[in-house]
Amino acid sequence: MQRRILIVPLVVAMVAVVFLEFAATRSGTYEVVRSTKIEAPAPVVFAQLADFKAWTAWSPWEGKDPQMKKTYDGPAGAVGSSYAWQGDEKVGEGKMSITEITPPKTLKLRLEFIKPFAAVATTTFDVAPAGDNAVTAKWTMTGTNSFMSKLFGMVKSMDAMIGGDFDKGLASLKEVSETEAKKQADEAAAEKAKADEAAAEKAKADEAAKAAEAAPKGKGKGKGKGAKAKGKKKKH
Repeated sequence: MQRRILIVPLVVAMVAVVFLEFAATRSGTYEVVRSTKIEAPAPVVFAQLADFKAWTAWSPWEGKDPQMKKTYDGPAGAVGSSYAWQGDEKVGEGKMSITEITPPKTLKLRLEFIKPFAAVATTTFDVAPAGDNAVTAKWTMTGTNSFMSKLFGMVKSMDAMIGGDFDKGLASLKEVSETEAKKQADEAAAEKAKADEAAAEKAKADEAAKAAEAAPKGKGKGKGKGAKAKGKKKKH
């Protein structure tokens, strides 16, 4: 019995060692990728990505903590622009900064997690043409796995942890972008109709002015000839 009691901890320790050794062989990097097609021009979609204040309309983490504190720094849509957040255990604490930007195609961010764990990742958004007034928006996040991340990844991968959030965020980005594209198209059509109406009114006014200018000259000439004729008659 005593021998059996000693064997159990030894077996547990051996299993733990094997588990840790296996975890150490796991990939040192991770990548999460999601994409969607959006029926909107690239500049419209890119505008929702490059300005951190626009993220409030589509970010999958925005509504998880209504009391979340946000700090914006730097000019929107420029290298160095950043967005920091502080929230509850659902959103944690961190900061995003633009490191590269090529409108309306590519946006690269440095993503720093502070709480509940410290880590750094790279986030990239690629906007590529996908037909007339449509694009494919791709959201990619890459990073390195610490030993603890490798251990946790054996239970749940990074893709499983945040892939669903990426899908949700892209669905919202699609809705926001397509709504904005329709709004801009309607405004442009209204402006064109207004300009066309103004041009038609001007053309009509110009035509009337020409007619009015020509009419008195004709009448004056007629009157002059009549008077001249009458004068000749009187002479006879």
